[in-house]
Amino acid sequence: MTHDVLTGIVLVLVLGIGSQWLAWRIRVPSILLLLVVGFIAGPVTRIIDPAGLQGDWVFAFVSISIGVILFEGGLSLRLSELREVGTAVLNLITIGVMITWTLASLGAYFILGLNISLAILLGAILTVTGPTVVIPLLRHVRPTGRVRAIAKWEGITIDPVGAILAVLVLDTILILNDAGAAGIELTGFGPVALHAVKGLLLTITTSIGISAVGAATLIILLRRRLVPDYLQSSIALAIVVGTFALSNVLQQESGLLEVTLLGIIMANQKYVPTRRISDFKEDLQVLLIAALFIVLSARLELTALEFINGRAIIFLVILIVLVRPIAVWVSAFRTTLSGRETTFLAWIAPRGIVAAAVASLFSFELEEVFPAQAESLVPIVFLIIVGTVAVYGLTLSPMARYLGLADQNPNGLLILGAHAWARKIASTLQDLGIKVIIIDINSKNIDLAKQQGLDAEIANAVSETVLDELDLNGIGNFLAMTPNDEVNTLAALNFTEIFESNDVLQLDARIVKNKSESDRDNTSSLRGRSLFGEGVTFFSINEMYDHGAIVEVVEITSTLTYEMIREQFGEDTVLLFAIRGSEVLINASDTNINPVPGDKIVLLAMADSDEAPGREDTFYSRLVADAGVLNLSDDLSFADVVSRAAAEFAVSLPISADRLAAGFIDIGKSGAMPVSNGVALPHYRLNTIDEPALLVVRSEQGIEVESGPGAAPDGDTVSAIFFLVSPEERPGQHLRTLANLAGRIDDRHFIDRWNDAKTIQELKEVLLHPDHYAHLDLARDSQFEGMTIGEVRDSHRVEAILVGRNGDLHRPDAGDTLEVGDHVTVSGSTRDIVRFREVVNSDSALVG
Repeated sequence: MTHDVLTGIVLVLVLGIGSQWLAWRIRVPSILLLLVVGFIAGPVTRIIDPAGLQGDWVFAFVSISIGVILFEGGLSLRLSELREVGTAVLNLITIGVMITWTLASLGAYFILGLNISLAILLGAILTVTGPTVVIPLLRHVRPTGRVRAIAKWEGITIDPVGAILAVLVLDTILILNDAGAAGIELTGFGPVALHAVKGLLLTITTSIGISAVGAATLIILLRRRLVPDYLQSSIALAIVVGTFALSNVLQQESGLLEVTLLGIIMANQKYVPTRRISDFKEDLQVLLIAALFIVLSARLELTALEFINGRAIIFLVILIVLVRPIAVWVSAFRTTLSGRETTFLAWIAPRGIVAAAVASLFSFELEEVFPAQAESLVPIVFLIIVGTVAVYGLTLSPMARYLGLADQNPNGLLILGAHAWARKIASTLQDLGIKVIIIDINSKNIDLAKQQGLDAEIANAVSETVLDELDLNGIGNFLAMTPNDEVNTLAALNFTEIFESNDVLQLDARIVKNKSESDRDNTSSLRGRSLFGEGVTFFSINEMYDHGAIVEVVEITSTLTYEMIREQFGEDTVLLFAIRGSEVLINASDTNINPVPGDKIVLLAMADSDEAPGREDTFYSRLVADAGVLNLSDDLSFADVVSRAAAEFAVSLPISADRLAAGFIDIGKSGAMPVSNGVALPHYRLNTIDEPALLVVRSEQGIEVESGPGAAPDGDTVSAIFFLVSPEERPGQHLRTLANLAGRIDDRHFIDRWNDAKTIQELKEVLLHPDHYAHLDLARDSQFEGMTIGEVRDSHRVEAILVGRNGDLHRPDAGDTLEVGDHVTVSGSTRDIVRFREVVNSDSALVG
């Protein structure tokens, strides 16, 4: 006997988990496979004996399991979502439920031929949908905006509402039956209605009270650290099942509402984190769903197939094409839902585990009351489950695309990892019109990403709930780019549930000693496709970025091929993406991207490559071009100048002016501020920025500065101050920028040119090395008149970094056109500047 029980338990677990894995592999809803496998294992082959699944323990197990599942669903509900969709959700779980109940009951009575009591009970059972089927559908379809939140809230909250309604109906049936058996004649419907109202009020009161006590207990235990980390999930589970049982003891079936409320309370409180609890409940939910569907379908008998007939199919069709649409359209009346949104919601109502469990339990309790028809309840409900899951699963995605509520070919990117160069890549792609969402568990990095205008969220990528929490409309690719290879692999595996396997990529984050080792391990280790090509790892990109590499966008033309760019930028250049129209091509080890004219390629290239076109000090030249300028005529102290400079920086940088000013002053007092040749160079490294910034100050009166110990008693008087702020995580770049500035300051003609400069453009050109820039004044009939900045770059391998026009100075874009009278500053390598000057000298319409 013990051996048979053990075998049965093992079979349920193995078949359940195996079915879910197979469903994932062949991409079908797992519920369908679980029901089929359970039915085959039970009544068909009797590998699992249906007779052994008829005891009271089955329903106790089912009840507790559903409670845990609803608690996990409640943990995914955020009250903030209700601000916009609350009315629609409330209508669906009240008005919508009543309409569904009424119409489904009529259909069961007239079409299925059930007696009026069973028809009303079946109608109540079929009001539920459930998170176990709705949420996977939403993951697959990824609808836009409000409909996703509405469908999720309805799917989770309607389960306890429908279950309570079904319990009240069952109680009414049993009261009437008991009264009839005892020969008691009830006068009117009043006593029964009073009993139902009393039961409803008791259910609501009990659920609210116990859920509040349970949540408070759990919060206190966790907040006061009365529970060690490894026991947090277990204690939470104990409280969930304990309060669920207590609620059911006090008021029948109130536990379902209680655990749902408990989950919602825990999800929206701000006192303790719930991620550890959520992760544990996800794993437990997978196991419970697998076991529940196998057990419930295996306990059927072959005679159940007799009830799957033409009438049952007609009833299923009416539920899908008539009952659900009427319920949704009436519920949407006088709400802000559009016609397209209402139509989408009218086409999503799959039934799930709660309907199956409640039907199984009620069928058992009504066998003696309605012996001829009670056994039809379970097979009919199972048919509804299979039919609705199949129909909605196959048609919801095309319906969403037809309604314009889901992208047919989403090309956006979901990036895991919000470190500095990941943010830079995301920002570059966003500037190119690509939708990008960036996620990380590091709140500091996410805050920086948001400050840069990126769509960023704190999220655990290996958590199953992340698939429900993120709005992935328009997102078609997942890129895992963290320094943790295990996290990348697990996250890639997690997101294959909603993305095609070809659209899930991960960056190798292993420290590989040699290439042969990488080749051996690459295929076996990575779950996602290898990102950015062979030999490219997180650490190789990180090292490049730390040494000054920048993310560059270059447009391929007929005169500037990818091969030329590759040769010019150097062999270390990494091709990241190619943008071809609206399509994003992602470089991967198994993808051969051949950029063609018109493509915009995104590269990671060293800023100081000697061979790159206009790149010898491109990074430094752009820094100078973007620098702010303060021309001071007043007699100001160094502290006053620092305050004004800090205020200028604070406009665009995520740091307060006071903190920045204090940092510059402290650096000056410590002796770390270089002072030479009439120039002071205060510099400061911040952990809140990704790119350096420069502000140059020119003073007519001179500024007295104190550069710390060893300075002159009266200080040094300077006519120029260069304020530099750099990212803390890029020390190499910071030192090279200081070296570039120092090199210019040490030029013996520097201070004279600095003081003689008449315009801001001339002032900035003084900071550029004479061999790395050229200045052009365009006259009429010049060969450059009418050319775009991009055409100049492609033809002459130089970059126009400043254009002065009609008294205004700006940084030009590639599409800007040069006009007569423009004053243009171009930068490039020594070789390319020499060649460019030869062109300038041969053009009589240019002065350079």
